[in-house]
Amino acid sequence: MALKPTTCKEAIARWEKQKGESAADAKVIELQFQWPPIEKMDGALSTLVNCEKLSLSSNMIDKIAGIAGMRNLKILSLGRNYIKSLSGVETVADSLEELWISYNPIDKLKGIGALKNLRVLYMANNAVKEWVEFNRLQECPALRDLVFTGNPICENQPDIDTWRAQAANRLQQIIKLDGIPILRD
Repeated sequence: MALKPTTCKEAIARWEKQKGESAADAKVIELQFQWPPIEKMDGALSTLVNCEKLSLSSNMIDKIAGIAGMRNLKILSLGRNYIKSLSGVETVADSLEELWISYNPIDKLKGIGALKNLRVLYMANNAVKEWVEFNRLQECPALRDLVFTGNPICENQPDIDTWRAQAANRLQQIIKLDGIPILRD
C-alpha cells in the first residue's frame, strides 16, 4: 500500500509535539526530511506568522505555495525538491533575504525580480542554461552572494574563469560567487 504524503499541517503538528512549543510563535521551523515526504506546500504554512527561517528541504515539493501570510520570513530553504519555477515566492518578496533552492529542476528565473531584498541565492544544481534567464538576477538589487555552480550555463563555459568573469560582469551587485569573493578592478 502506498504511503500518503505528509501534509504541511501534519508536519507542523509533529514539529510542535517534538519541540513542545507553538509553531505560530517560533522563529525557526524545520520540516525537512519528512517521512512520508511533503508533496505540497499549502495554506497551513501561513499560520507560521513569526517564522523567520523555514526549511522544507529534502521533500517532494513541486511548487512554491501557501506562504503568503509569512510576513517575517527572511530565509526560505527548499533544496532537494522537485520545484520547477520560482512562481509563488513573490508573496514573501517584502521580507525574504535568503532563498536556498539548490538541487531542483528550475530552468527559468521569471519572477525573481520581485525579490528586491534578496541578498543570498543558493541555486546550485538546477537547470538554468540560458544567459537571458541568468540576466534576470540583475533585477535583484540587494543580491550579494550567489551560488550557481552545477547549472548547465556554468558547465557550458570553456572554463571556470570564463564563467566567473561572465557572471560578475552581468551582475555588478554581487560580491561572492559560488562561495568565492569576486575581485573587481
